[in-house]
Amino acid sequence: MTEPTFTNDAIVFGILMLSLGLVFYTENKTSGFWHKFYKIVPGLFMAYFIPAIFTTLGIISPEWETINTAGKAMPGKSQLYYVASRFLLPAALVLMTLSIDLKAIFNLGSKALIMFFTGTVGIIIGGPIAILLISIFSPETVGGADFNAVWRGLSTLAGSWIGGGANQTAMLEIYQYNPQKYGGMIFVDIVIANIWMAILLIGIGKKDKINKWLGADTTTIEQLKEKVSSFSKKTKRNPSLTDLMIMLAIAFGTVGLGHFAATRLSALFEKLVNNIQSETWRNIFTFLGSSFFWLISISTIVAIILSFTKAKNYEGAGASKLGSVFIYILVATIGMKMDLAMIFDNLGLIAIGAVWMTIHAALLILVAKLIKAPYFFLAVGSQANVGGAASAPIVAQAFHPSLATVGVLLAVLGYAIGTVGAILCTILLELSATL
Repeated sequence: MTEPTFTNDAIVFGILMLSLGLVFYTENKTSGFWHKFYKIVPGLFMAYFIPAIFTTLGIISPEWETINTAGKAMPGKSQLYYVASRFLLPAALVLMTLSIDLKAIFNLGSKALIMFFTGTVGIIIGGPIAILLISIFSPETVGGADFNAVWRGLSTLAGSWIGGGANQTAMLEIYQYNPQKYGGMIFVDIVIANIWMAILLIGIGKKDKINKWLGADTTTIEQLKEKVSSFSKKTKRNPSLTDLMIMLAIAFGTVGLGHFAATRLSALFEKLVNNIQSETWRNIFTFLGSSFFWLISISTIVAIILSFTKAKNYEGAGASKLGSVFIYILVATIGMKMDLAMIFDNLGLIAIGAVWMTIHAALLILVAKLIKAPYFFLAVGSQANVGGAASAPIVAQAFHPSLATVGVLLAVLGYAIGTVGAILCTILLELSATL
């Protein structure tokens, strides 16, 4: 929270763009150290990791405190992640969905859903098991009484890791965890979720070996990628200024429509949800009051509708490439939120989170091996739970831009079941903490 070297977002954005430029420049090398390096470490991971290093060194920061002349601490916050997630992310989803083949998406089969729900189950059982294991070595870490009980705080992690921010807030309301300690849970959420996403990104660089070990059949995924690639080649042209402006008009016009509708729909549903008599049902449907949920949903729906029109031909002018630019900027702003030094600030809670995520990962690997699911379904199924709509498309498009929509659709499903799954997890958390 100490003030970083640079707090001006214009300067910070310049640093992030220079980082991305460095990644793409070095990744494009065809020989030497960098060529060997990127055979092991994906460029997308470096786009995330370099900003994290800058944050750790105190050069940039997502949040900070400034001491004014009166000696009072004044909070400061970068708006870059907000802009990237609320403007660039939905725009990227539109551009990368224009050429989508919806029938081919459905032809991916049931394994995508199986891996998604496996990830959900992994979160539900992972937390209680983590409490039982950590309590053996450090019972005070999982203790606490009344509203300070650690299991109440962990319930908010369950909400976040199955659904998203709206589900996390709902769990805080349901179980009334001490607000003064809630920051510690946010901290664990950021650290563990970001480390796990980094591991998944590294795995993408080894996806062929992983798929071979899993015995996975990637035929349907390759067919989808081939369909989109063939369509892109068939319609390929050098984009004119008109093409670029129309693509941006489609993307940000949809984003504008999404914000317009999301503001009204979230307000409408918030009123409807607040009028529900049952507190349990009221909290289950809290996500409907999230404007971000509606923004992502509406942007994706509009993009799917546009994919049945001539607008899909803009894939030949580089629509998905332009969308990928926005995704990389989002990745950099997410990396900026990660302070690697934070890992050592609260090792007890971090240990719970690490064990929890390990169980989630182990169950995914086990089921993927049993049903021979491709690594794509494992990675995206996990991120649709843990990362939500902001992260699942990032991981999905790292395999191929045409697959970003799969991540979005699964993430939206996560919002829908997030609170129910988190409540079930919390029941088990409380039982584990009181044994």
